[in-house]
Amino acid sequence: MNTSSSALTNAAGTIALAGAGKMGGAMLTGWLAQGLAPERVVVIDPFMSPDIAALAAKGVRLNPSASDVGTVDTLVVAVKPQSFREAGAALKAFVGPSTLVVSIMAGTTIAALEEVCGGRVVRAMPNTPAAIGRGITVAVPAKSVTSAQRTTTDALLKATGLVEWVDDESLMDAVTAVSGSGPAYVFLLAEELARAGVAAGLPEQLATTLARATVAGSGELLHRSDLPSATLRQNVTSPGGTTAAALEVLMANDGMQPLMTRAIAAATRRSKELAK
Repeated sequence: MNTSSSALTNAAGTIALAGAGKMGGAMLTGWLAQGLAPERVVVIDPFMSPDIAALAAKGVRLNPSASDVGTVDTLVVAVKPQSFREAGAALKAFVGPSTLVVSIMAGTTIAALEEVCGGRVVRAMPNTPAAIGRGITVAVPAKSVTSAQRTTTDALLKATGLVEWVDDESLMDAVTAVSGSGPAYVFLLAEELARAGVAAGLPEQLATTLARATVAGSGELLHRSDLPSATLRQNVTSPGGTTAAALEVLMANDGMQPLMTRAIAAATRRSKELAK
């Protein structure tokens, strides 16, 4: 059993999951796969998918009343941010002064979580590759969070991929822009690579297949390799060759770097606006 699995199974008490959509559902699947006892899990979601509802047969408690459960040891909040103010009021009944509250909602501050839910808050930002266990989550704890609660949080979040911790909550807007929104930029790269292939004369289906496989395979190579991404890029590039010709365009003064800088700045600004 790895360290995160051990920490997860050893964590005491009841874990409540509020919101079992794609991200919340992926986390729940990961917890159970790592050995968390289903009887310790409570799921709160008025619009539960059949897959989540089927977990009742394994012992997961679905939509119990707060009076039946009492305060829980850990509450993971995975509802849509725009629903939080309304949902949070109902969730407060599950939260005691020492309850660990882990939020994966974008643009929702520790202060807002403390105000609406109470408890000891960790704010986290995952991304969509969590659905296949290959996500990355950045977490920032409130000062009240204990070292044991941080260990529990780490284990809960590692069920869907890597976890990085920061102490400065103001970094979360840029985190959202880079990794939270980042998968969309990669998917756009696949789209545009295919579109450019068609413009160069390839049949659309072939261009799409080549683009998807190239982006996916390159991502896997980056994942498995210890080399810097710049070194991997250089390894593909022969002096005076076809790759070098393309990179002259992509790395020009008006190429990918300033474009990506502007894109990340725009997403960071929007994250700050949403948090107000």
